[in-house]
Order: sequence, then C-alpha cells, then structure tokens
Amino acid sequence: MNFTHLHLHTEYSLLDGSGKIKEMVARTKELGMDSMAITDHGVMYGVIDFYRTCLAEGIRPILGCEVYVAPVSRFDRESNSSEDRYYHLVLLAENNVGYANLMKIVSKGFLEGFYYKPRIDYEVLKEHSEGIIALSACLGGEVASNIRKGFYEEAKKAALRLRDIFGENNFFLELQDHGIPEQKSVNQGLLRMNEETGISLVVTNDVHYTLESDAGAHDILLCIQTQKKVADENRMRYEGGQYFIKSPEEMLKLFPYAVEALENTHKIAERCQVEI
Repeated sequence: MNFTHLHLHTEYSLLDGSGKIKEMVARTKELGMDSMAITDHGVMYGVIDFYRTCLAEGIRPILGCEVYVAPVSRFDRESNSSEDRYYHLVLLAENNVGYANLMKIVSKGFLEGFYYKPRIDYEVLKEHSEGIIALSACLGGEVASNIRKGFYEEAKKAALRLRDIFGENNFFLELQDHGIPEQKSVNQGLLRMNEETGISLVVTNDVHYTLESDAGAHDILLCIQTQKKVADENRMRYEGGQYFIKSPEEMLKLFPYAVEALENTHKIAERCQVEI
C-alpha cells in the first residue's frame, strides 16, 4: 500500500509545529514513503526550504497550506467566540497555477482578512480555486465541526459547496484518528457523507512533530504559545501523543476499513507536480 502524509506542520507553524524540515523529510524517507506535503497554519514561508530539502532527498514535495476560512466574510470582525472566527481547510497545489493561486490566497488572508489569524473566505476560494486540491481538514474544519455539533445536513451542505468550488475530483473528505472520541463519530459521519454524495475520502495524520518521543517537547512548545504552565490543568493540549510521522503500516492499522482512502493520498501526491 502506498501512503503519503498530506497534512503536516513544520517548525514554520510557529509555536505549534516542532518538527524541523530536514528531520521530517529524512524520517519520511526512512519509513519508505516517496512524497510528503507541507501544510503549515496560514503561512507559506517554509515552502522553499521544504521544496529544496525534499528534492535533495529524492522525495516529491507537495506544497500546501492549512488556511483559516471565515464563516461569512474575511472582513467580518464581529465574532468574540474563538470557535466562530474561522474554520480550517487544507489546500494543496496541484500545478504551478495552483501554487500561484495558493500564494494569492495566503497573501489575502494577511492583507485583507487578518483577525486573530490570517483568514480568507469563500469569495477568495472561488476566485483562486484553479489548480488546487482541497481536503476538509481536522475537527476544526467546517464539515467536521458541524458533524461534531450534530448538524449533519449543514456539514453536507458545506462539503457540497467546497466540491462545487474546487471541482468533483479536487475536494476530499478527511478522515483522522488520534485517539480522540469525537473523531470516531465524525469519521462515521464522513463515511455516510461519502456514500450519499460520492465525495472521495482521504486519510491523514495531523503531523506536528517528527517522532512519537517528541510529544513531550511539543507540549512544552504549546505552553509557550499559550503562556501556560505544563502543570496547568485547563490549557490547550494535543492529547494522546499521536501527532507524529506514522509509517504506512501504522496508518493501515488505524484505518483497516478505509484502504481506498489511504491509497488516495498517494494518488493525490502523484497529481501534484509543482516546479519552482
């Protein structure tokens, strides 16, 4: 089985990702994978370093970003609730047109939509969708968030809207499993949605550090970001220590019921052919 990590945060997801690009690329190669993506939070300033490092190691680089999408408009500054300010969405450049569009999307997030995070909206996505493959993201994505809250029909509407924006074969529903109970129920909803809409599934691990043993150091990094102490009970955590670069075998063990979705990761990787 061929598998590619399509949801991966490097050190350039500042105070959120702790994996160094060189060590992450080396680990990917060590585990026998021939491609990997970079999807840092809202930014693309790690892309060139990542691109060059991958090529030097014989790994296909997939250039992307996990963007923040405003629920209504990127110009809206009204929401006080952190949950209502933005949704996550993973965007991958399929070709050089997509790479150019991705740079425009990210730039508009900073120049026009910045509100706590560099946000874009559906208007920006529609304007710059060509050449981009989109994944529905983690529990913070619009589709997963609505399933989690019990709003299945709203989740399906969001998925269909994204499919319409990016194209039938350019939007995928993202399955994840880091041992979080909510992900189990969300995955069931995504499997149902796949049957009802025909939107293809893809499996990802939300990578934030290189090795399983890095979980402790990453937790300290989160404390620096949120200005909390490790001993504080009520603080942001990445529970379970599962946010590392897993092997294809480990991913198959997690998703024995979604082999096609696992293989879709490599099919997407083969489609991504950006040349800088």
